[in-house]
Amino acid sequence: MKSTTVRRTTLAIAVTAALTGVAACGAGGTSGDPGKEGKAAGQGVTHVSPLAALRLAAASTDKADSARVDMTVSMGSLMSMKGSGAFAWGKAVSGAMTLTYTGGTVADAMRATGTTSMRARYLSDAYYARMSDQFARQAGGKHWIRYGYDDMAKLGGGSGAYMKDQMQNNTPNQSVKLLLASGDVKKAGEEQVLGQHTTHYHGTVNVADLAARTSRTLSASQLADIKKQLSRTGITTETVDLWVNDENLLVKKSETADTRNGTLTTTASYRDYGVEVSVMAPPKRDTVDIKALAASQGAAAGAGTS
Repeated sequence: MKSTTVRRTTLAIAVTAALTGVAACGAGGTSGDPGKEGKAAGQGVTHVSPLAALRLAAASTDKADSARVDMTVSMGSLMSMKGSGAFAWGKAVSGAMTLTYTGGTVADAMRATGTTSMRARYLSDAYYARMSDQFARQAGGKHWIRYGYDDMAKLGGGSGAYMKDQMQNNTPNQSVKLLLASGDVKKAGEEQVLGQHTTHYHGTVNVADLAARTSRTLSASQLADIKKQLSRTGITTETVDLWVNDENLLVKKSETADTRNGTLTTTASYRDYGVEVSVMAPPKRDTVDIKALAASQGAAAGAGTS
């Protein structure tokens, strides 16, 4: 494998693994007090406004602490993938997923490294990507790549800082909060989803404004950088669809945005709320940090732009 393939693949992993983790959990947001409108969380949906119902869903899903997740992500001809795993969000977001690349240029880059399916682990300070034996032979014998969130923030500018913020603070209910922050929420009907009765909610979000409104930790300059990044990708708005069950728990979500690389679509379904999730960092002897790997390949700038 040539060093250019290693560089291209480490960048692809940084983008897709982080994107998948964020997509599984949600896109960020803020919510109001969930206890002042409608029925108490977990006691069934009553006839309340969409905003009030979503406040209940945000609180109920947040209290559930963990869930199993199945999801898909696609972005034009760049990539398509599916993932399955579990996340916990009690004290900090952690989880593990198996990601399978199903199409696009990212899948082509992955196949060149002998990897079509990858394991990813998400911890409070970093996420880890498990590569193939073929890749390890070109990376000092190490199978796992560590992407520290602080490194992403430093090397990736505003977009990296935003990714760090989202990876460390996201839970499935963030998609619910996304619509609450937008204020544009409509009830779209009642449907059976995954064998459950659900209420379907739909709304549209101004992505650039949302980044400025919802981040708790980013500076004004970082937020300005994010807006530039969003402008370059062509994202201006995002549509969000949510399906909430009678226990006020999120069952499914779908988010779609147009970018210059094609339409970005993420879907995720949630089940087994409260499942036990235990995730540990891979053995250090089998792990290489992205900074060290990038330096060894002479690609520190390229590998850190995700």
